[in-house]
Amino acid sequence: MKQRILFVCLGNICRSPAAQHIFEAMVEEHRAQGSLLNSRGEEVEFVVDSAGTYGGHAGDMPDSRMRAAGARRGYTFTHRSRKVRSDDFENFDLILAMDDENYERLSRLAPTIEGVERVERMIDYIPNSRYTYVPDPYYEGHEGFELVLDMLEKGCRNLLNKLLAEPEEAE
Repeated sequence: MKQRILFVCLGNICRSPAAQHIFEAMVEEHRAQGSLLNSRGEEVEFVVDSAGTYGGHAGDMPDSRMRAAGARRGYTFTHRSRKVRSDDFENFDLILAMDDENYERLSRLAPTIEGVERVERMIDYIPNSRYTYVPDPYYEGHEGFELVLDMLEKGCRNLLNKLLAEPEEAE
């Protein structure tokens, strides 16, 4: 069983690459514990990537402040920024937008209704948040990056738990 997940923010240098690496680390943690089985007892393989709706940072590493904040928590963010492509809507089962602006852009970029149906909001996996979106820490100080990492850790854990708990359709 394969689950393909794409995390999306504006420039793909702060929120979405952080979510990608956090989710991948959680998958590896589960794998090490031997608990990557879905509700049907099938092992789940995850394919995870991130992208931006804006391509101006294409090829760049994640923001140095996000890399530093992540490193303090044991993460290594190595993704190279890329822009969302039309084939992403076919290649990924779930596309998670970090905020409403990116959600709307993704909905407009999707080439099919099925593509639109794959787009969800990351905040929906972060219950009881005082925010209605994952804020962009780019123009914030240290606290903004820490807040986003806190939110993404909670959201990625909830997402992974949901994907492992729900029976998935056969490919």
